[in-house]
Amino acid sequence: MRLASPWSPRLSDEPGLTHERLVTALEEDLAAGRLPVGARMPAHRDLAYRLGIGLGTVTKAYSLLEKRGLVRSVRGRGMFVAGKEPNPGEIIDLSVNTPPQMLGDGILSATLAALARQMDADSFGRYRPPAGSIEYREAIAHWLAEHRLTIAADRLLLTNGAQHALAIALAAAAGVGGTVFTEALTYPGAILAARQNLQALKAVALDDEGLRPDALAAAFSAHSGERRVVYLTPTLHNPTGATMGLARRQDIVAVCRTHDAVIIEDDVYSLFTPSGLPALAELAPERTFYIAGFSKILSPGLRIGALAVPPAAMQTAQGFLQATSSMASPLMCAIMERWIRDGTARAVGEAIRREATERAAMAQAVLGSRVQPASGAGFHLWLPMSLADAASLAQGAAARGVMVTPPAAVMVDENDRAAGVRLCIGAPSLEDLMRALQTIRLLLDGSAEDRLAPP
Repeated sequence: MRLASPWSPRLSDEPGLTHERLVTALEEDLAAGRLPVGARMPAHRDLAYRLGIGLGTVTKAYSLLEKRGLVRSVRGRGMFVAGKEPNPGEIIDLSVNTPPQMLGDGILSATLAALARQMDADSFGRYRPPAGSIEYREAIAHWLAEHRLTIAADRLLLTNGAQHALAIALAAAAGVGGTVFTEALTYPGAILAARQNLQALKAVALDDEGLRPDALAAAFSAHSGERRVVYLTPTLHNPTGATMGLARRQDIVAVCRTHDAVIIEDDVYSLFTPSGLPALAELAPERTFYIAGFSKILSPGLRIGALAVPPAAMQTAQGFLQATSSMASPLMCAIMERWIRDGTARAVGEAIRREATERAAMAQAVLGSRVQPASGAGFHLWLPMSLADAASLAQGAAARGVMVTPPAAVMVDENDRAAGVRLCIGAPSLEDLMRALQTIRLLLDGSAEDRLAPP
């Protein structure tokens, strides 16, 4: 979504040619702080229309401002207020959902050294089955059975990360050009994957437990197509952080059975599932594609995903797997298997859960009731607000060296009223995180005008 310019166009009262009066007005407002660094300037035609002047006059004024270094043109995007850009070291990135770094150099070095002794060039250089070697699939099936889902190894496909698993599930379940129902606010990667498949996304209302069963039933009933497919994240929903209780999970499954709908369950945050809450794939194995991954619960560098497939869809899913990847990385699979077998995966996961809980508590203490949900662990938080407020908060934070997820990135329908800002709190150091949260708090406490004012 393209943000509107915060500038109210005017001509200076100073005498001179029209383009000179426009330049003077802009210079005056820049000096007064009415236009912050990075703010979008009005489009040429829009400015000419609003001031009742010629398009050439605007072009001449903008050219003069650019020569003076006051604005800069970005090809394909427009004209922006120029200024000192933050140094890379000064930027605190809360836009990418990354777990806290709990994997030590010693563990990684020891693992790679052990694998070097275990794996020779001949075995490394061989092609493996597209779905993954059986020993790797059995290891991940064992991992899932310990904490999430009991499933046979031959029901698992190993992928190059959970995003790859999601792309396969969407293609296999809905087909190219199909329709996918999902939360009105959802994971940006799912939006991109669906669009890549030319699939239409249908926004479904959600509440503080995630997707609403009544809204899903109504959306299914209004759909005239043959296939009904729903993508959802029951645990630590991205971006709102909501987690479905047992009754909600059962209700969602009941709606899907009534309408013979296929479920794509994204469970990459399974580490944070409260005890006693089953996966949807456990409640409805006959219709659920289940996605698990390790980059969100162990380390982003561990690009291994697992896709549990309903028996009837296995052949179709395998076809999409082979079309998109010959095989999952043997080295990544070997690391994952070793960490599961020797307990590293469990230990690192527990450390990440503790760290995420502490960080969530820190954010709660700084931001208070503005955070949704008000309690719980995880490494992303949601600040619900109007789209206009979310856009101004994101812009104000960026001007102060804090990057947040662009509000429109998580919206299925950019015209929807439900909006907000996602804060990813896992990656920064604790010191940087505190500074970033305090910056967000100051912006939240101020007015929309304050957010657009220069730092």
